[in-house]
Amino acid sequence: MRPYLHRAALAAALLSTTFALMLAGCVPLVREPAPAAAPADFPEAYYREALAQGKPVFRVDPAESLVVIEVRRAGSLARLGHDHVVASHEVNGYVAPQEGRADLVVALERLVVDEAALRAGAGFDTQPAESDIEGTRGNMLEKVLEADKFPFALIRVSGDYANQRSATLAVTLTLHGSTRTLQVPAQIETGADQMSVTGRFSFDQTEFGITPYSLLGGAIAVRNAVDLRFRIRARRLPGAG
Repeated sequence: MRPYLHRAALAAALLSTTFALMLAGCVPLVREPAPAAAPADFPEAYYREALAQGKPVFRVDPAESLVVIEVRRAGSLARLGHDHVVASHEVNGYVAPQEGRADLVVALERLVVDEAALRAGAGFDTQPAESDIEGTRGNMLEKVLEADKFPFALIRVSGDYANQRSATLAVTLTLHGSTRTLQVPAQIETGADQMSVTGRFSFDQTEFGITPYSLLGGAIAVRNAVDLRFRIRARRLPGAG
């Protein structure tokens, strides 16, 4: 075989092998983004100190927790738009039930939009196209939430719920640079090693300085009021007495 033919055959073989490895997943083409960090002022030290003092502290399990926001359409041409479901599957934080306190954080960049199962659970009977979903998510992060300037939603919960199955919690929500405290009824299940808190409430976007998205002078728009439901599950950290 002539030298240049030998080199060409070798190059082709290497290219073929590399392509096969990529398809097999040995050489990832796209890396998953790393888990989002909490803001610098997130009060993790408070829970470390509580744990060091022998108090029970629970850490939120993101894989078992969920926050869902249902956003409904409005305007004279609302029939041309879609209702939307925005969700976080990556809630992080801590709960200190004896202290009546919990602190949670949601990275807005990690929000997902219009998952089919969540749309069905909300009672929505349509499913937007993938291109529409991407456009909705982009508009939400860039124009509505301004996630580049306000990358996190922070939730502080307070109330006497250590030994209760239901309670009204004071939920202080910081979003888009504004902070409001809402009274939220919740159901609570607490065991020796884990706990679960579920509930739902509504709020107006304008309470947080957010302008609801709209087109054509408001003929196609998003309602100001949104509904939020949550399921927070947490597991007890070792070390408490």
